[in-house]
Amino acid sequence: MLIQVGLWELVCYFLRLGAFGFGGPIALAGYMQRDLIPRNWITEEEYRQGLAFSQMMPGPLAAQLAMWIGFIRHGVVGASLVGIVFILPTFLIVLVISALYVAYHGLPVVQALFYGIGPVIIAIVALSAVRLARTTVGTDRRMWVIFAVVALITVVARAEIALLFVIAGLIGIILYHPPKNWQHPGNIISSLLGIQTAPGISTLSAPVLLGLGAFFIKAGAFTFGSGLAIVPFLHQGVVLQHHWLSEREFLDAVAVGIITPGPVVITAAFVGYLVAGFWGSCIAAGGVFLPVYLFVLFIGRYIVRYRDNPALKGFVKGATSAASGAIAGAAVILAQGSIIDIKTAIIGIVSLLVLWRFKVPEPLLIGLAAVAGVFLH
Repeated sequence: MLIQVGLWELVCYFLRLGAFGFGGPIALAGYMQRDLIPRNWITEEEYRQGLAFSQMMPGPLAAQLAMWIGFIRHGVVGASLVGIVFILPTFLIVLVISALYVAYHGLPVVQALFYGIGPVIIAIVALSAVRLARTTVGTDRRMWVIFAVVALITVVARAEIALLFVIAGLIGIILYHPPKNWQHPGNIISSLLGIQTAPGISTLSAPVLLGLGAFFIKAGAFTFGSGLAIVPFLHQGVVLQHHWLSEREFLDAVAVGIITPGPVVITAAFVGYLVAGFWGSCIAAGGVFLPVYLFVLFIGRYIVRYRDNPALKGFVKGATSAASGAIAGAAVILAQGSIIDIKTAIIGIVSLLVLWRFKVPEPLLIGLAAVAGVFLH
């Protein structure tokens, strides 16, 4: 039976998740599923809808899913507070790391830490992908076909293709709500496709702070899926277009985003600090999360209002299967970059077995792997 969770209980949970949740958006989505459904704070269907919604919308997946859960339980206030506390711990951590980075001209230790942490993150991501696939795809072979096709395309393209989620959702409508049952098919399909549209945001050519804000609003508004998907967009703008960071600084920024808890796209705060100090960090972080917040408030209302619509249910079923496939594909891509030799392979395999067999806290395992990385690297 669903329990009406209090606002502050929900806020405290997401504050802890933002402070101690490692593994990137895929793992964070898995933690929400693991923790909130057994407590009856949300239903399995609400989680699936939220996951599909977060995959369909651009911006960081984990933050969007967290705000979605806050919204369906406590409206605008819930979405606002959950979003703030989920992002704040990681932002403060990155702010400190950024100051040290500027003061000491680089973080060589980050590379050694990530050498050990990376394989553990892959293990966490892989298990999260398995859990999500089991609950979202179930036993429907047609959805497993969608899952497999999207996973393969994600691996080959090395990116999540948002159009695939829309196509899979439309296939879900046809399978679970056949055209013969449609009363106003044009309105239904146009509404669903309308979710994908977003107004363009032109790059501002004024001061650096305005340029940062405009760039990271675009990053939040036009990059779909997990934290992995935003990296090529950031590299193109930060390194090649604006020349704000060097290649080495950009790699360090990505490493900081990965090894810190919470959303991976908090990398934006690190980039902002290197470009324009404290205020640059605030504006960059605020810019990348602002579109997510607005999508939840306005598109989220549509999802809540029509959650029992059979066409919407079919769309969610298909899009969620595609989302699970994309997550699996992203796990493979991440592994290709983190499992680079026999030592990292051993760390990854041992971590996977430990997480599969025992209930070991992920931060503890990551801490041990970080120490091992420093000695091995």
